[in-house]
Amino acid sequence: MLKVGDKVPVFSLMDTERNEFTNANIDGKINLFLFFPAAFTSTCTTELCSIRDDIARYQNLKVQVYGISTDALFTLKKYKEDQQLNFELLSDFNKEVSRSFDSLYEVFKYNMKGVSKRSAIIIDEKGIIQYIEILENASHVPNFNLINRKLEEISSLAK
Repeated sequence: MLKVGDKVPVFSLMDTERNEFTNANIDGKINLFLFFPAAFTSTCTTELCSIRDDIARYQNLKVQVYGISTDALFTLKKYKEDQQLNFELLSDFNKEVSRSFDSLYEVFKYNMKGVSKRSAIIIDEKGIIQYIEILENASHVPNFNLINRKLEEISSLAK
């Protein structure tokens, strides 16, 4: 089980432009990973659109935001376009990364297997996990007040 202070697991995902995304892409940056169950669902859309609408906060703190789900990259590309999301979505279609971040429902609603749990994970510029919030109830969203305070703290230390 991952905990604050752990080094981020080695990972490889695909972005919506069919590019590989790995640990090398996050090195030297503050990162917010938002795992979410499924594109085009109400709670996921509300959560991700709130980030879209508040993206200036994250840019000012020099935080890279990534949405991650087990949806296919083609689905995520359409979802990103439809919702005009201004941060990258990453496909964990093979479910390996969600599992390594302890963010995978083995069995979700309607007997769907291998769906990302709604989770927020902050990774500092050294690749160390600074915050973890993994929600068992997919209808809840992470505590963005706590997340934003932690990001402000990390950002001020990185200067």
